[in-house]
Order: sequence, then structure tokens, then C-alpha cells
Amino acid sequence: MKYLCLLYGNQQKVSKLSPEQFAALVDECKVHDEALRRTGAVVSVESLEWDVTTVRPREGKPVVVDGPFVETRDVAGSFMVIEARDLNEAIRIASVHPAANLGEDLGWGIEIRPIAEGCHQ
Repeated sequence: MKYLCLLYGNQQKVSKLSPEQFAALVDECKVHDEALRRTGAVVSVESLEWDVTTVRPREGKPVVVDGPFVETRDVAGSFMVIEARDLNEAIRIASVHPAANLGEDLGWGIEIRPIAEGCHQ
């Protein structure tokens, strides 16, 4: 089964890091990223820009709204798709990612969602 992992962080806190602090954090992440790749379960992983645009239905028409879908300080900063037997294995794999090990003070976290296969065929 595939799982979508949305990796969140607090943009305001991250933007307050100095270039040196940010570079050091990126270096720390590399160790976790390599371990994650070695699991062999990563289908895709990409960083996202902080800017968010949402399309919502209003009176039967799509309306474009700037900002995240829900009001939150934490914004999805990247995503990852993993292949796992079940949710427990997906949690174990996602737990290797830097967002599960670093950046506690930056609001990092991972939301894990099963992908409903076969819904759009």
C-alpha cells in the first residue's frame, strides 16, 4: 500500500534561522535522508515552496484562495510517497525522515495518509 506523508514546519520559525543555522540543519538532515533512501520504500520525495494556493468550490464554481486549506502556522514543506505493508511499517519508515528527528523547535512533523488506490481509474 502507498502512503502520502506531508512534512510540516513553521515557516516563521524557519525564516528566522541565519544562513549558517539553516546550512547546519540541512547537513544534519542528510544523514536521515540517506537512511531513508536505504529503506527502499521511498517512491518519491520532494520539497515544496512555502507559497500555497487552494482551489475550493463556491456556489458551484472553483474559487482560488491564497493560503493553506486550513488555518495553521505549520505549512507542508515537502511530501513523500512510500510503499509499506501497513500503517505500522509506514510509521517506521517515516520515522527515519529528518522531520521526525530534528527541528522540534521549528514545528516539524509528518502527517501520514494512506493513498486510496483505484479511486481514479
